[in-house]
Amino acid sequence: MAKRNYVSNSTESTRMFKNDFLESLTKVHWSVPLIFYVPVVVFFSYKALVWGEVSLMTYLGYFVFGLAFWTAFEYALHRWVFHFHPTSEWGKRIAFIFHGVHHDYPRDRMRLVMPLSASIPLAALVYFGFTLFFSNEFILACFFSGFMIGYLIYDECHYAMHHANFKSGIFKRIKQHHMLHHYSDPEKGFGVSSSLWDEILRSGFEEKEPKKETSTLKEEKA
Repeated sequence: MAKRNYVSNSTESTRMFKNDFLESLTKVHWSVPLIFYVPVVVFFSYKALVWGEVSLMTYLGYFVFGLAFWTAFEYALHRWVFHFHPTSEWGKRIAFIFHGVHHDYPRDRMRLVMPLSASIPLAALVYFGFTLFFSNEFILACFFSGFMIGYLIYDECHYAMHHANFKSGIFKRIKQHHMLHHYSDPEKGFGVSSSLWDEILRSGFEEKEPKKETSTLKEEKA
């Protein structure tokens, strides 16, 4: 997508498909991922702890590993997939459907969390992809539970960054980071639930230095 985008303050965005069914697949209420995926996390946790008799410490270790892996996955997905710059008209259309529309209409409440039509295939791809690295299905269940909790944190944080007001604290800083991504430079600040990987890979925003005049006044008073 272009570095400078048209940004609408409308709470609704443009229609993406003429077909009503396809159009419905592009919109989702913020609560839907929680309703659908919390039972999935419970199932895989139960599978690991009860069916697989995995110890609590082992479960927590791989759960945290999955959660941490999500942060890197989130960053890579946002930076190199959602912000890929296709040259063909077909590619540009796909890019707009996946993420461009969100940058053009960032206040649309129905396009702030990932619709099930996209998240279910993605989750299935990740799960079956990691069967290549985890030979034990119960250990994979621990990892996948953490990964999916990371996804839910990302989705709900993304909604909150656009529609909740934070007066102070970490969430205010995260929101400022994400708003700079939207309204200052979309080629920086790819972390949504955390700015960790932006700091590691130096793709974040530089903190503004205090004005020299302010510093001089403080020195004079001292």
